[in-house]
Formats: sequence, C-alpha cells, structure tokens
Amino acid sequence: MSLKLVAAVIFGTLVGAGAISALQGTPSSTDETEASAEKKPLYWVAPMDSNYRRDKPGKSPMGMDLIPVYEEDASGTNDWGPGAITIAPHVVNNLGVRTSEVQLKTMHSEIKTVGYVQYDEDQLVHIHPRVDGWIEKLFVKAAGNPVEKGQPLYTLYSPQLVNAQEELLIALNRNNKSLIAAATERLRALQLSEKFIDELESSRKVKQNITFYSPQSGVVDGLKIREGFFVKPGNTLMSIGKLDQVWVEAEVFERDTAVIKEGLAVLMNLDYLPGKTWDGVVDYVYPTLNSKTRTLRVRLKFDNPEHHLKPNMFAQITIFADQDKEVIVVPKEAVIRTGSQDRVVLALGEGQFKSIEVTVGRVSQESIEILDGLTPDDVVVTSAQFLIDSESSKTSDFKRMTHDEEPQQLSEPANAATVNGTINSIDLANRILNISRGPIAKWNRPAVTMDFVVADDVDLSGFVVGDEVRFTFEVGDDFVITNISLKDDSPEEHVDHSNHE
Repeated sequence: MSLKLVAAVIFGTLVGAGAISALQGTPSSTDETEASAEKKPLYWVAPMDSNYRRDKPGKSPMGMDLIPVYEEDASGTNDWGPGAITIAPHVVNNLGVRTSEVQLKTMHSEIKTVGYVQYDEDQLVHIHPRVDGWIEKLFVKAAGNPVEKGQPLYTLYSPQLVNAQEELLIALNRNNKSLIAAATERLRALQLSEKFIDELESSRKVKQNITFYSPQSGVVDGLKIREGFFVKPGNTLMSIGKLDQVWVEAEVFERDTAVIKEGLAVLMNLDYLPGKTWDGVVDYVYPTLNSKTRTLRVRLKFDNPEHHLKPNMFAQITIFADQDKEVIVVPKEAVIRTGSQDRVVLALGEGQFKSIEVTVGRVSQESIEILDGLTPDDVVVTSAQFLIDSESSKTSDFKRMTHDEEPQQLSEPANAATVNGTINSIDLANRILNISRGPIAKWNRPAVTMDFVVADDVDLSGFVVGDEVRFTFEVGDDFVITNISLKDDSPEEHVDHSNHE
C-alpha cells in the first residue's frame, strides 16, 4: 500500500463521523444531536473498521467512539447500485476533487532499463596458435592498443613449423608435385601466409622464427602473452575487436517481455556524456530468462563511428514499445492499488461517486491500461479519490451499473445478510431464537452464537431445537430475522416458513 493511500485512509478514519457526514452532505458534530432526534440510527460502526458493527453506542476495540449509521448511509443504493455516494457541491470543491475522462488510444510504452556496452561479437576475432612454441618477440605490448590489418602481432619459434618448411623443401628438391601440394597445404593450415610460402619456395631457406600478422583492424582485447611465453594450440593469445559498431546487453523485467521484439526503436544515454543520446534498435531477444534475476536479456546494436562508446560502459536504456491497437487508458494517479484489488472511483455526475474494481494491464510512465471495468465514456477521479473510496467501499459491490441495468436485482439491502445456522433454543413468548450462525463473507464477520428477534410475520411453528436453517436478518435496533427456512440441499423441496400475503 502506498504512502499516499495510507495517509488518505488515516485521515478519513480519524475525522470520524464528521468526515462521513461531510462526504454525504449531512450535518456533523454539533448538528448530530438534532439529526438523531429526527431519524434513528440503524447501527453503530467503528471508525477504523467498518465491519465492526453494534446495535447501540459504545467503544470500538481501539477505544474510539462508535459512529451512528443512518438508513440512507447504510443503503448505499441508488440509481448506480450499492456503494454510490452523493457529495454536496461545496464539499467536492473543498476536497479538491479533480476528474479525467477515460481515453481510448494507442498506449505509448517506454520500458526503462540499464545495459552494458560490449564488442560486436560478430566482428570479434580470437588469436590462437596452431602449434607449440615460444614467443620470441611481441609487437603488441598492452590490451587496448589499436592495430591495423596486416600489422605484425608476434614472432613464434616452433619446431613443428621448422619441420613443415623442411618437408616443402624436400618435395621441391625431388620435384614431386603431389608432395609439394601436400606440404604447401600443411603450411597454409598452420596459418602461414601465401607471401611466406612464396618466399620459402624462392629462397629455399628455412626460417626459425616466423611472424604472424593481424587479420583485421581494431583494438587488442584480453592480451594474455608476453615475450618468452610457451604457448600451445589451446591458448587464446589475444582478441581483436572493432568499435565502429557495438552491442549493448540490456535486461528487461519479466512483466515487460510480452511487448519486446526485434526491431523496436531504442534510445540510449550515458553518464559520461550528459545530453548526448544514441539511437539504435533491438537486434536480438534471447530465448531464456535469467533464473536468479527473472529478467530477459536483450541485445541492442548501435553505430559508433567516433568510438565514444567503449566496452563495459554503463548505459541507461529506453525501449519504445508502441502498439497499433487502441486500448482504454486512465491517468496513473486514478488507480487505487491495494495489492489484492485494483479500484478506481467513478464520477457519475450530479455529485455522485462510486468505487469499482478494474483489471489493470500495462503501466507506462503516465497512464495505466484498463483491461476490464471501464468504458471510453466513463469519467474517473484523479484527486481526493482515496477519501471518497474509503466511504464508498464500505457498501460497494465494486461492480459497474448503468441506468440500463436493473439495480433492484440486488438480493438484499446493505444492512441485511443471509446465512446458515443451527437453532439452539426457541423462546416463542418473546419470539427470540438463539442460533449458532455461520460466517458472513460480505461483512467479513466470523461465525458466532447469538440471540435473534423474529419478525411478527414469520411463522415459527414448524421449527424445533437442533434444526439447521437458512435465514435472513436485518440490523436495526435489534438483529431481526425477516425470513427463515429449513436448510435443505434440494431446492425443489425447499420449505419457506415466512408468511406472504
């Protein structure tokens, strides 16, 4: 729960009866006595827990005075269904209520993440020897040094290279074409250049130390040798990478992976060059997620003609994932996110408001996609909605209701409940039943054993102690049973013991 939500709820509860009366345009504090003389409270409720209800004044478990709830407060029902409340115009103005129309538009998604600059591995070359030998001379002294294609890298002495040269010379002396071809191919396989082979055939002299050259231009990375080192074919002597184009490895949270695809536009900026940005694209989306961080690796590609981007630099990445389909969106501040339920407060017009449940989709920097619960014609509250929601949610069913629907389809008023129970005792003289009832989900009340007064039009003649019953009761001066019947799993044999004229 956000700090803003906590602050709003605490504010709404601490003001007590005055806040509730103010929201509904009814008198508070000094006018409460006069109001109570004209109308009788249905029940009293705890300021900090709307589910804690009593049939007379008293204290809440937190030691606060219980608040009286009158008929129009409890009903919460009008043309817009349960939970709809009416606020006087001057109160709307004092609360600073602002609204915004629900929009149907293409959602502009910006996925912000971080990444690291790397060499373009498509242009990264690793240098390995093909024979055993010793590094006699090293022309590249440090990692990061620039090299040009054809530039000497190192000189190697290897007995195997000496033997290969001698084999070619023997074949030349014998003028055996097949041996000459075989010896020449062996020298090529050992990475000796055509120029070296031609010089060997012309001079007919074996070279003890052979120089190897760079296959491409770039910079040296991972230099792992020095002069005098003994190397074998399994050793990586160095790597040569190009910086004209670089890769950036970024990580995207799992919730955003559905909209990530190749070809999306990307904007990148780095701390070391404030104000400068680079435009790129999503080059590749890796097929697996990181099992520890639950993130998806994404490879981005950027042109780097001036070589400002250097490997291992830290970068801020923005991926633009716009979609062609229009969706319902509301301002980000309009959605009340509780962890177990997402809600918005509808502005119904003429001072009426109601909290409804919505299903949230993608979240952008300024707006939230609504998958279910709103239509493009709706208007939502974007400011002071937490206080309105705290009042509406006490009786709201969190469902939409339009004037085209039948609000009378509601099965029972907000101050009534239908529940199962077992009769413990029957007092026919005083028309009182002691019942162990089950829990009441809509009030979030646990099971309890208590006395219920039975309404005069309910027939008790067919009941005995121990009967399992299903009954409806209303909360007023007393807990009054208005309808009761034997509990039976077969609806066809259901017996109704209430009198109907």
